[in-house]
Amino acid sequence: MSKFFNFFQKSVPKTTPDIERFIIERFGYHPKNGEYFEHALTHKSILNTTEIEVSNERLEFLGDAILDSIVAEFLYERFPNENEGYLTKIKSKVVSRNTLGTLGHDMEIGKVLRYNKNRTIKMETIEGNAFEALVGAIYLDGGYEAAQQSIIQHVFRKYVNLNRILKEEIDFKSRLFIWSQKNRLPIEFEVLKEENEGASWNYLVRVNINDREYGRGSGSSKKKAEQAAAQETLELLGEL
Repeated sequence: MSKFFNFFQKSVPKTTPDIERFIIERFGYHPKNGEYFEHALTHKSILNTTEIEVSNERLEFLGDAILDSIVAEFLYERFPNENEGYLTKIKSKVVSRNTLGTLGHDMEIGKVLRYNKNRTIKMETIEGNAFEALVGAIYLDGGYEAAQQSIIQHVFRKYVNLNRILKEEIDFKSRLFIWSQKNRLPIEFEVLKEENEGASWNYLVRVNINDREYGRGSGSSKKKAEQAAAQETLELLGEL
């Protein structure tokens, strides 16, 4: 009897070998329902030029929410001593349009993406959107844990330089002040040098904590020099 009913059940659509291989290699995930991934890799620009009727916009919406949750949990576990403001700032950078666009481009999503090649389109933008759509596809196909494992164990390890993102986006001076408040130690940013070199300025700043000398930093502005000095100090304190 079960064979009889199975005969009439709708078979699960398979994706093309190229797309399947791409998902396995880039995401470490083996697709089951190929329809999700076909949709995820279809940009709306192609809808009026072919018989294709569904773009990746809905999957992009879903993937955006799933990715947000995965990254939030990852940062929560990775930085157990950081406050909500710090975690929010880093998460915003990791899931930003710019970061995802670069990520999608580095993963070469454009090679399997269906879009109208006769239109002028910024590839990194649609590759970043397609990346989110693929996250949504993996979630629908395999569940949250499958999507989480794919992003953390494969995508992050291969394509995301978290240390670079942290160094680019962290306000080191603010972090240092937070550290000093927690440890109840006075902190001072002392300008050691301020000189004009032709058309530009150069500043040298030193951090003093409880009257002890710590990191130094230089820059074309006082703010940049303070950030550099704060970063070096945090490294000396073992906070980075």
